[in-house]
Amino acid sequence: MSKLSKLKSIKHRGFFAIISLILAAQVSAVAEPLIPFEAEYRAYKWDDDIGTAALKLEKLSKNQYSLTYSSDVSKFFLSDKRYEHSIFTFEDGQFIPSQYYYSRSGTGADKKLKLKFVEQPERQILVNESSALDWKAELDNQLYRIDLPRQIAAGKKSLTYDFINYRGEPKTYQIDVVGTETLSLPYGELSTIKVEIVRQSSTRETYAWFAPELDHNLVRLQQFKDDDEQGDIKLTSYSRLN
Repeated sequence: MSKLSKLKSIKHRGFFAIISLILAAQVSAVAEPLIPFEAEYRAYKWDDDIGTAALKLEKLSKNQYSLTYSSDVSKFFLSDKRYEHSIFTFEDGQFIPSQYYYSRSGTGADKKLKLKFVEQPERQILVNESSALDWKAELDNQLYRIDLPRQIAAGKKSLTYDFINYRGEPKTYQIDVVGTETLSLPYGELSTIKVEIVRQSSTRETYAWFAPELDHNLVRLQQFKDDDEQGDIKLTSYSRLN
C-alpha cells in the first residue's frame, strides 16, 4: 500500500473508532428503567453513502443486559468492519460491566479485545485473559451509549466519562451539551439535543445529537479532523423491543 493510501486508511478508520468509543461513563444514578431498543444508521462521508451501523440493547434477565454495536463501511479500496458486545448489570441506577468483546477487520491490521471485569478476590479488569488492570470504577467502551441519553434526559449539561477503550487503555472524555437543533434525517425530522465530545491534545471535533422523542437515544454522530470530515452517521430506523 502506498504512503498516501495508508494515510487515507488511517483517517477513514479514525471516525469509526470514535463511533465505537466516544464515551464510557462514571455513572450517576437515574431512576428510570432501561428501555431495550434497536437502532440502525447510514454512514456518510461528505454526503457519500459508505455503509451502515447498528445499536441494540436487549434484556437478558431481571438485572442483566446485552448491548451490541456493529458497523460495516467501505469507500473505494478502504473497508472497516467492527463489532462490540457488552454484558452488564443495571441495578439501582448503576451500570456494572461484566464482559466486553471487540473485533475489527478490513483495511489494515485486524484487531480483537476481550475484557472481563472481576470483583473478587480483588477488583481488576482481565485483558485478553493474559494481563490485568486495576479496576478504578471505569466502564467498558460501550456503556456510554445507554448512560448518556439517561443523563441528558435528567437535565445534565456536562459529564465526565472514564472508560477502558477498544485498545484496552484507560481514557477520559468531557461531554458538554451545546444546544438544540432540528434535524432532517433518513428516519425523518427530529428535534434533538446536541453535544460536543471534548478531548485534550486532539485536533478532532466530534458532535452527537440525541432525540427526546426516541428515548433520548443517539440519532446522529459527526466527526472532523483538521477540517476534514471523517464520517457522519444518521438514523434510519428505531424501535423499542419487548
